[in-house]
Amino acid sequence: MANGNPLLNEKAFEQTMSRAYTGGIMTLQGTLNKTFFLLLLCAVGGMLGFNHYQSLAGYYLLAGFAVFAVAMIIIFKKNTAPLLAPVYAFGEGLVLGLLSAAYNAQYQGIVLQAVSITLLVFFAMLFIYRTGIIKVNRTFIIAITAATGAIALFYLISLGLMLFGVNVAYFSSTSTLSIVINVIICLVAAFNFLIDFHFIDVMTSEITAPKYMEWYAGFSLMVTLVWLYVEILRLLGRSRSR
Repeated sequence: MANGNPLLNEKAFEQTMSRAYTGGIMTLQGTLNKTFFLLLLCAVGGMLGFNHYQSLAGYYLLAGFAVFAVAMIIIFKKNTAPLLAPVYAFGEGLVLGLLSAAYNAQYQGIVLQAVSITLLVFFAMLFIYRTGIIKVNRTFIIAITAATGAIALFYLISLGLMLFGVNVAYFSSTSTLSIVINVIICLVAAFNFLIDFHFIDVMTSEITAPKYMEWYAGFSLMVTLVWLYVEILRLLGRSRSR
């Protein structure tokens, strides 16, 4: 099965099937519980970064690299997820808090709007998945996977260009085209939740995965949630600048 979130794919689960383990098996409800807990930790870290922006702003890049390193460890050592996923969630929240404070200094009230919209979208996608309003079939999965891959490639190319001093207009532009692209990226990120929920559901019903994979799946969902929040924050900032 193809999956839009590169962290949640068959290989990630198949790697656990040949290993002996104890401590229970992965379930959909358990994964959702872990995700909500990680979301809480992210919120705590976010409030800390937001409220102490002046004293912590200088550590923004260092914190960002540290969070990235933790994420890489989790991806390649999935059994570390129960320990490191909470660390990632809190650290990512801290980084987002600093980023949010910078945006809020320029656009008062933008953070509350971005957080509210992000949470609304997350729970809306969960409701849509649970009720089957949108059917997550093979065509849907392939389309969103392709769109996610294209966006990831765009990010990578843009990062490479910026490292060489080339300005990528999308990240600073407030043009109508930039806003349209931003909206499309937000929609793709949101639809990734449907695929993630579906994939976890299938894997928990057809594959007996170890309990620690609930933490790994929760971590993966957090990555999508963070992506969506940043894009919504960027979209709101663009809208206010026009």
